Amino acid sequence: MSSNRTMLITGVSSGFGRALAEEALATGYRVVGTVRSEQAKQGFESLDPANAFGRVLDVTDFDAIEEVVGEIEANVGPLDVLVNNAGYGHEGVMEESPLADMRRQFDVNVFGAVALMKSVLPYMRERRRGHILNITSMGGFITMPGIAYYCGSKFALEGISEVLGKEVESFGIHVTAVAPGSFRTAWAGRSMVRTPRSIPDYDALFDPVRKGREEKNGKQLGDPVKAARAMLAVIESEKPPSHLLLGSDALGLVREKLSSLGAEFDAWEALSRSTDG
Repeated sequence: MSSNRTMLITGVSSGFGRALAEEALATGYRVVGTVRSEQAKQGFESLDPANAFGRVLDVTDFDAIEEVVGEIEANVGPLDVLVNNAGYGHEGVMEESPLADMRRQFDVNVFGAVALMKSVLPYMRERRRGHILNITSMGGFITMPGIAYYCGSKFALEGISEVLGKEVESFGIHVTAVAPGSFRTAWAGRSMVRTPRSIPDYDALFDPVRKGREEKNGKQLGDPVKAARAMLAVIESEKPPSHLLLGSDALGLVREKLSSLGAEFDAWEALSRSTDG
C-alpha cells in the first residue's frame, strides 16, 4: 500500500519525526521532512537519497508554508499523508510565565499545524483522499502543574483535529490525533523551554514535578520506534481512529481522567439540570 505514496512530516531532525521518517522510508514511502537548517536537510536526505526530501521550513513562517506545500506537490508528488509533528514543550508555573511564551507555544504547536493542514487540504480534497496525523500528547487530555501553556496547546489541537475530521470525512480524508505518553525523546530535555522560577509560594508544588521530570528524562517507558510503527499501522488502516493514545501510561491516565470526570458530572447532575427551562 505504501508504494509510491508521499508523506510530509514536520520536524524530522529527532524524536517521533525522525523515527517515523525512517520507518516510512523502510516501508517504501517517499518522505518529505521539514528541518530548520540546510545542514539538517542534508543529513535527512542522506538517509535515502532517492526517497528522502528535506525542506527547510519554520512552521511559524505561515506565509512560506503554502508555497512549500505547492512546491512539494509539483516536484515530489501528490501528498497522501501529512504528519504534524513539529512542536515543543514549555514548562513554567502560569503566574510566572509571560504571555509571550504562550504565544510562541501556540504559534508552533497549534497555528503551525493548522497552517499546514489548510495548505494540504485543497489538494487532498480535490483527489478525495488523504490522511492527516496531528501529534498531540496525553497532555491534550490530562494536566499537571507547570505545563499550562503546553497542555492548552495540545487540548486545542485535539479539538481542532476532531472537528476537522468531521468536516472532511465525506471527502475521503481521515484525521487522527495521536496522543503519546512519556517516550524517550528530547521533549523533556533539550527541546523543553523552561521559564525561570520567581514566586516561592509555588516551590512546594512545582519543584518536585520539575525534579521528577528531569530525573526520568531518557528513562521513559515509551520507545519512539514502536510509536512510529504504530502510527504507520494507523496510516495503513482502512478505518483509522480519530484519536489514538500511545503508551500504557497515556492509556491509564486518560482512562482515569475520564472516569473522574464522569463521577464529577454525576455528583453535580442535579445542578446541571436545574438550568433548563
